[in-house]
Amino acid sequence: MSAIITPAPDLVVAGAFHDTVYVSRDGGETWEGRGSGIEPANVYSLAAVESHGRRRLYAGTEPAHVFWSDDLGGRWTELPGLRAVPSVPRWMFPAPPHDAHVKHIVPDPRDRTVLYACIEQGALLRSRDAGGSWEELHGVDEDVHFLVIDPRDPARLYITGGNGCYATSDGGVSWEHRTSRHDPVGAYPDTLVLLPRDPDVMFMGAAGTDPVVWRKTHRAEARVCRSGDGGRTWEVLAGFPRATAAIEAMALEDCGRTVSVYVGTTAGDVYASEDRGESWARIASGLPPIAKYGHDRALMGL
Repeated sequence: MSAIITPAPDLVVAGAFHDTVYVSRDGGETWEGRGSGIEPANVYSLAAVESHGRRRLYAGTEPAHVFWSDDLGGRWTELPGLRAVPSVPRWMFPAPPHDAHVKHIVPDPRDRTVLYACIEQGALLRSRDAGGSWEELHGVDEDVHFLVIDPRDPARLYITGGNGCYATSDGGVSWEHRTSRHDPVGAYPDTLVLLPRDPDVMFMGAAGTDPVVWRKTHRAEARVCRSGDGGRTWEVLAGFPRATAAIEAMALEDCGRTVSVYVGTTAGDVYASEDRGESWARIASGLPPIAKYGHDRALMGL
């Protein structure tokens, strides 16, 4: 499941695997299905754009399609241009049913008509017209997971994927491959956040091995990594407990003098750090798996 908290008080939007979009107007106490027009109903990612008093929602699905709604999901309309790029016939996810999905949708914080879509596995895409048409950004591995934008400069982009972390300072014209499968960050970097007041400070959730290995060993060897130089170098944070589970959710809260980082795992645990990752505490356990569909089953040997 993916979820976003909008600027509107108590308004939360969530999308569910093998299901649709739900909206809560009371901070999550009650929910209403709002997925009319999304087909297939299998939501992987969500994004919201606020512009001139109007709120537009985007939803990404498996198989990989993108839909938009201007009425909080009362009606959704597909953006067919996503599937007009040349690489579409090659989009494929290794695990059954082998359908690629839109893992992450990221609006540009300065230009609300610019969107990025991470296709797992297939491509990194950009739209300059609010999703009407899309272009492929080349120079990165086709297994794209997450993208973040430097708030100081929207031409500075960072992505994680099955072949490591990449960065660009020219809007995707050229890319630097910052980590590989053989670096200490691990073979499978995934979640990625940056510190708004100092975007060179970044946190990444990763696994020591990739999901193909998980199915044999049932161990992800999760770790949290930190960079202080925009992803050029990384350190594995010793204070985070190495876990057989995988990290599949990450959030950062920058408030006053405190920088809090939160991670959720496939074992249903949530860990928090209040000191930029130096020390960690498990603040919740026994939750349903916080996972992309199937990763928790692979780690449990199911």
